[in-house]
Amino acid sequence: MRLLVLLATALFLTAVHAQAQVYAPYDGYDEFDGYGYDDPYSPYPPPDYYDPAPRYQEPPYDRSALSTRSTRGTIVIATREHTLIYTTGNGEQFAYPIAVGREGKQWYGTTRVVSKRLHPEWRPTASMRQKNPRLPEVVRPGPANPLGTRAIYLADGLLRIHGTNDPSSIGTNASSGCFRMYRQDVEELYEMVQPGTRVIVQR
Repeated sequence: MRLLVLLATALFLTAVHAQAQVYAPYDGYDEFDGYGYDDPYSPYPPPDYYDPAPRYQEPPYDRSALSTRSTRGTIVIATREHTLIYTTGNGEQFAYPIAVGREGKQWYGTTRVVSKRLHPEWRPTASMRQKNPRLPEVVRPGPANPLGTRAIYLADGLLRIHGTNDPSSIGTNASSGCFRMYRQDVEELYEMVQPGTRVIVQR
């Protein structure tokens, strides 16, 4: 009888100890506002059935018109052709379709990459919020974020090459001056370019 009481007490204490177990915090929870696997901007790979953008089409741009020697390690943006071409230091070229700025919002010239951001926040400018008071001060990473999953900042940081939550705009004059890319394209470019990369924006 005494043995049974001891056994029951031991079992009870073990159960209480298990319930009272304290686990160390895990910083990964809700890192991206709790978006799950079905979210195209989730940090996790999308499921097999998910197609995040229209089928890729090679941009209609004559790459041979670029001198490989003079553009090595450079991003060239051809505004009229809605095309971004990155030439690696080895001379390999990658061409991507993009969206460019609307009339009156386009910029031309030479600048450089100043920084890059993974899963960026979008902060509308004061003038944007004045025109549209419904805009929030900040849009966190996720499907509603106009910058998509990657942002490459140019010049003073206001001009960007970035993803988009509106892939149907690619190939058009749609932005406030920035350059939008399909998700898979901007993620590839993001891995290749580094701060200091020269960027030439042509008409």
